[in-house]
Amino acid sequence: MSGDRKDDHVRLATEQNRERGRLNEFDDVRFVHHALGAADLDAVSLSTHAGPLRLPLPLYINGMTGGSESTALINRDLGIVARETGVAIASGSMSPVFKDRSTIGGFQTIRDANPHGTVFANLSANASVENARAAVDIMSADALQIHINSVQEIVMPEGDRAFSHWPENIARIVEALDVPVIVKEVGFGMSGDTVAQLSELGVGIVDVSGRGGTDFAAIENARRTATDFSILSGWGQSAVVGLLDARDAAEHANVSLLASGGVRTPLDAVRALALGAQAVGVAGSFLRLLKDEGIDALIEEISRWTDQIRSLIALLGQVSVSGLAETDIVITGDVRDFCVARGIDTTTYARRSGNKGEHRS
Repeated sequence: MSGDRKDDHVRLATEQNRERGRLNEFDDVRFVHHALGAADLDAVSLSTHAGPLRLPLPLYINGMTGGSESTALINRDLGIVARETGVAIASGSMSPVFKDRSTIGGFQTIRDANPHGTVFANLSANASVENARAAVDIMSADALQIHINSVQEIVMPEGDRAFSHWPENIARIVEALDVPVIVKEVGFGMSGDTVAQLSELGVGIVDVSGRGGTDFAAIENARRTATDFSILSGWGQSAVVGLLDARDAAEHANVSLLASGGVRTPLDAVRALALGAQAVGVAGSFLRLLKDEGIDALIEEISRWTDQIRSLIALLGQVSVSGLAETDIVITGDVRDFCVARGIDTTTYARRSGNKGEHRS
């Protein structure tokens, strides 16, 4: 049953990505163009960090799948893509491993194909400490992603219905592991309050994973034969507002933010980096390209993303990923409305480069 569910997820996520419209809240974020402000392209470095993790590129393949024969092949191919492009990669949820040990190889193939790259294992917030350690060992993982997905579980016919123990369990896992723990949503976003709470639990890296990408509520709803849960369409926050809402909490607690969910283009990736993400994850559109056109096409696409991210950083007058925090951004539309309601001053983002200059004088 678990393998069938994983295959359903891949099929429905791929269909969803093909059908999705192009507009989302990244379009409410615009850079101010300074015509004489560009930096030299050759001077740009794409290296970044998230907590103790050092990444050669500010882009990663986010967790997608595993647990069946067909998804094992997808994981192998994604591992090859990660090896050839240098991006970090996360596995899909490894919970099937602890129900059926024969599925281990379908996850290990990521590391086998990518022996020297950065790999994240992935488990749910229900995982035991023993399983968390085992997942890291199986993948020789550089970090463990813990996904929190209460919305998905509520809609999932066979999903969990108890969530109040998650904070205590996350704290136990963080305390027990020797590698960093990344806590991520699965596409419904994070609030600043949640980031502050995770920091108190010992978490140092948070992926705000917002709506606009793969919609797991819609995927699980498509699998239901009983009550329709389409009322949850559009639930949650985007990665854009998640970054804005979490900025103060993350800075206060020294938490590194990652961003995923609805990232359509290299421009969206640079927008997220300028809003405070240390790196940006992509899943659905990369999966669709892999399935439709194959490994070489996805390698070429990620290489194009890397080149364009570098070019955009130079165009914005910066030579590093961290320098994007000094770029001027105008925030409009629904994102601005959210910020007004949450008491976030968006005008400070529009004059960051000028404010820095005034501060230096």
